[in-house]
Amino acid sequence: MARQPPPPWVHAAFLLCLLSLGGAIEIPMDPSIQNELTQPPTITKQSVKDHIVDPRDNILIECEAKGNPAPSFHWTRNSRFFNIAKDPRVSMRRRSGTLVIDFRSGGRPEEYEGEYQCFARNKFGTALSNRIRLQVSKSPLWPKENLDPVVVQEGAPLTLQCNPPPGLPSPVIFWMSSSMEPITQDKRVSQGHNGDLYFSNVMLQDMQTDYSCNARFHFTHTIQQKNPFTLKVLTNHPYNDSSLRNHPDMYSARGVAERTPSFMYPQGTASSQMVLRGMDLLLECIASGVPTPDIAWYKKGGDLPSDKAKFENFNKALRITNVSEEDSGEYFCLASNKMGSIRHTISVRVKAAPYWLDEPKNLILAPGEDGRLVCRANGNPKPTVQWMVNGEPLQSAPPNPNREVAGDTIIFRDTQISSRAVYQCNTSNEHGYLLANAFVSVLDVPPRMLSPRNQLIRVILYNRTRLDCPFFGSPIPTLRWFKNGQGSNLDGGNYHVYENGSLEIKMIRKEDQGIYTCVATNILGKAENQVRLEVKDPTRIYRMPEDQVAKRGTTVQLECRVKHDPSLKLTVSWLKDDEPLYIGNRMKKEDDSLTIFGVAERDQGSYTCVASTELDQDLAKAYLTVLGRPDRPRDLELTDLAERSVRLTWIPGDDNNSPITDYVVQFEEDQFQPGVWHDHSKYPGSVNSAVLRLSPYVNYQFRVIAVNEVGSSHPSLPSERYRTSGAPPESNPGDVKGEGTRKNNMEITWTPMNATSAFGPNLRYIVKWRRRETREAWNNVTVWGSRYVVGQTPVYVPYEIRVQAENDFGKGPEPESVIGYSGEDYPRAAPTEVKVRVMNSTAISLQWNRVYPDTVQGQLREYRAYYWRESSLLKNLWVSQKRQQASFPGDRLRGVVSRLFPYSNYKLEMVVVNGRGDGPRSETKEFTTPEGVPSAPRRFRVRQPNLETINLEWDHPEHPNGIMTGYTLKYVAFNGTKVGKQIVENFSPNQTKFTVQRTDPVSRYRFTLSARTQVGSGEAVTEESPAPPNEATPTAAYTNNQADIATQGWFIGLMCAIALLVLILLIVCFIKRSRGGKYPVREKKDVPLGPEDPKEEDGSFDYSDEDNKPLQGSQTSLDGTIKQQESDDSLVDYGEGGEGQFNEDGSFIGQYTVKKDKEETEGNESSEATSPVNAIYSLA
Repeated sequence: MARQPPPPWVHAAFLLCLLSLGGAIEIPMDPSIQNELTQPPTITKQSVKDHIVDPRDNILIECEAKGNPAPSFHWTRNSRFFNIAKDPRVSMRRRSGTLVIDFRSGGRPEEYEGEYQCFARNKFGTALSNRIRLQVSKSPLWPKENLDPVVVQEGAPLTLQCNPPPGLPSPVIFWMSSSMEPITQDKRVSQGHNGDLYFSNVMLQDMQTDYSCNARFHFTHTIQQKNPFTLKVLTNHPYNDSSLRNHPDMYSARGVAERTPSFMYPQGTASSQMVLRGMDLLLECIASGVPTPDIAWYKKGGDLPSDKAKFENFNKALRITNVSEEDSGEYFCLASNKMGSIRHTISVRVKAAPYWLDEPKNLILAPGEDGRLVCRANGNPKPTVQWMVNGEPLQSAPPNPNREVAGDTIIFRDTQISSRAVYQCNTSNEHGYLLANAFVSVLDVPPRMLSPRNQLIRVILYNRTRLDCPFFGSPIPTLRWFKNGQGSNLDGGNYHVYENGSLEIKMIRKEDQGIYTCVATNILGKAENQVRLEVKDPTRIYRMPEDQVAKRGTTVQLECRVKHDPSLKLTVSWLKDDEPLYIGNRMKKEDDSLTIFGVAERDQGSYTCVASTELDQDLAKAYLTVLGRPDRPRDLELTDLAERSVRLTWIPGDDNNSPITDYVVQFEEDQFQPGVWHDHSKYPGSVNSAVLRLSPYVNYQFRVIAVNEVGSSHPSLPSERYRTSGAPPESNPGDVKGEGTRKNNMEITWTPMNATSAFGPNLRYIVKWRRRETREAWNNVTVWGSRYVVGQTPVYVPYEIRVQAENDFGKGPEPESVIGYSGEDYPRAAPTEVKVRVMNSTAISLQWNRVYPDTVQGQLREYRAYYWRESSLLKNLWVSQKRQQASFPGDRLRGVVSRLFPYSNYKLEMVVVNGRGDGPRSETKEFTTPEGVPSAPRRFRVRQPNLETINLEWDHPEHPNGIMTGYTLKYVAFNGTKVGKQIVENFSPNQTKFTVQRTDPVSRYRFTLSARTQVGSGEAVTEESPAPPNEATPTAAYTNNQADIATQGWFIGLMCAIALLVLILLIVCFIKRSRGGKYPVREKKDVPLGPEDPKEEDGSFDYSDEDNKPLQGSQTSLDGTIKQQESDDSLVDYGEGGEGQFNEDGSFIGQYTVKKDKEETEGNESSEATSPVNAIYSLA
């Protein structure tokens, strides 16, 4: 039922209404009603019938009762009034009938033994307790006695009697030695239920200790010990040889005659036993005999009750718990040994003290109602029933015309207020009695509502719900329901009113929302209450988690999207395998999902998403299967052992949800590479046994690796080792080579054979060689390694080589010959008739004559050209003279050298190359590359300061590749797919700026810029103007995607800081000058402290990433020539004696010497700012 759990008073009211159907009223537990309504006494607590007390403590006899008004108490002792006031030791607890007998000031507890009964009385009746028999616990001392030694023949039976003193309650018996060591018991020696110690047969070792019976008394917690028995065993074998104890025929070994079993307890062949219903039945059979008999139990005509029967004391006792009538019958025990068997039959009779079939219950009626009290009990023999009223026999009570006694039933008709009383039913037989109190109360109470008023009940749409309206009244009121104040009673259709008054709505709909009123009515008046019902949307998981299969280590997400009533608080939780899920570091719980990172095997299981509100919940479950690497195979076994094969069998490990696809068998041998495992073979995942082919003379050890889609398992534990027998090698080493490491030797190498190809011990190699085509005798040597060096060989001579394997079992097959060569020497000759032909500005073709083969002195690898850039045709342009090379493999006569710099002077030399190195160099050839087209202009920038103009700026090309003749700019306006007419502009080589006047403020422009030489235009660079700006800030585009520094916030801040600092310095200088201070000035002209600040007019910086930086101080004229400044510095001026030069990587290696006047820089003759980059291109 989708609603909140009702409070406890609702259950009480529901029970009340059910009882009212039987013509009785139950007083609800509501305290306000309990305090207002009158009620006869009811006994609520009392002591047990057989009440045994500790004599060291005060005596407490309990009797508690309730009623309205509160009852008073008095007691009888031995059926006579017990006057508590006359005995100073006896008192009664406040608001209770419990007796307390205090012995702190003296007195004997035994004086108060007897039968007590409690009476609880108010003006509506009297209730009685059971007859409580008070007894004081007793633990009498053991009588003193002197026990003579017990003389017994070895093998004879023996009973040591305990006969403990009678105690109350009976003591617990156990046997120990006088030194407090427990007596070891077994099927030969054991204690009976009566406390005696039984020996089925006595052995000589039994007199090694004495035997004392001990009694432990419960209340006093004392143990009393009887004087010990000592045994004297007469034997035919006086030596107690401990080795005979484990002899298979111990008795005959000791000369003890074997005997058939006989019963020590009970005596004879039959006995009987009576037990009360509900108690435990204990049957016992203890037998003597040699060897010690075994005991077995049976029931005549049936089986032992397996659910209640258990064997004790080494099968000598049978206990049946909670005995019932069907456990009566004949049981027999069978004692047997190898000499024979005997049987004892026990007839079991089950009797019963009275037990309730129908215990009388309190009867609450309205005036004029009918009712009945029923008192039914059973027992064996059949119990008798006696009725009493208010503690007096019913026969002696005043007559009541509204009351009729019919055996075990009292019938009440048309009850009135005067009919109130407490009735006692006493049923008894010879085994005990039962006493029950039941009162009859007559009430007249107008209807009352028991639940809080104007409750709010929230329910889920389409659920079944029930509205409770607990009430009370006498006579029992009738209840009706109404909705929203409507006059019609709610019953039928979607509504159902139960007999207890609850209203059930079978399926809640939105229109069922509203206020419901329940009205309770009887002849004394009416009462009503209201319940407000709100209908909420159900909580539903509309996107459920799905079953998933994931590999270990991956990430899994389980979705759980929920729709719920927005007025209710939603809680989403997760269960794993129906237990709350702990969200650890690897898990992330969100409102609509659960993510598991790095899935592990322990994450496998069922995951349940629980979406709940305070009214309902919805569940969705998915199963996560984790695919893991398989577990390692185990239990490797080698069978079918043969000279060249063996069968390997293994047990597969768990595949961890991913089927095993392959098994890899590996082996390890302990001679050549111990501890190193090699793959032997591979088998399908469906097999677990394979025949392995083996090589001779290998001490094998195997292991198996399982493979599935996730990965490989750990290797199995190794198998046992198996060594195969030896044989001559069946193959020779491979990869045989002969190569010279020096000009006068030849090193012969080969790949050594492994353990599986050695085939025997002491593997070695027979190495043979001779010069090819000379037919001379073979040279040979035996080698244990994998190389041999032949010395004193001619330069680069071919040899025939053979390497043959050999072990202690013989030689391998005859090997094939391999051709090798002795060492090489440097070539003796250089290529001749080297001719150079310039193909274009970046490539040349070469042609030469081959050298004679005998001058190569080795294997001709290649012809090689060394070339370097001597200078550039552009004046004063520094170039790197680093040598470069071009290779022409094989015996070739021509080749092409490309990727040269245009407009440059080059030098070239050629050599022959063999395996040893380069030969001598040819004569040096010089050539000049023609002018080429320039590279693309650098740092092409497009700025748009406003909507009317676009500023273009660029830098000279990195490689002019000739004399620059100018720049070509092509630009076109475009707007989406519309393209305007292309405009072409040509500029001088010194011009690096241009401004375009916009004719259309909306369109963008595409600019293409290239540099020109006399050969033609070079590579072009393209940029577009920025999109029309949304703010006034001008934008710019860079060829290298660099931002305009002038627009950077940090730069603006830096400039402001510098300006402020300069201003402060000027103020300080002005103050010093005004005070007449002196400060140093330069003796010469103002000379910059460093390079000119390369800051552009618009505040941006240019950065050069060139390797070849020109000298400062030159500028380019319009005709492409250089106008020298007054300073004629050159790099030579900084060297000593003009000998400064560059090494191969272009770095200057001369020492700098400072010339005083060379650092001074005069004013420029051009209005254009001098740039260190522009200077390079002005050298043309």
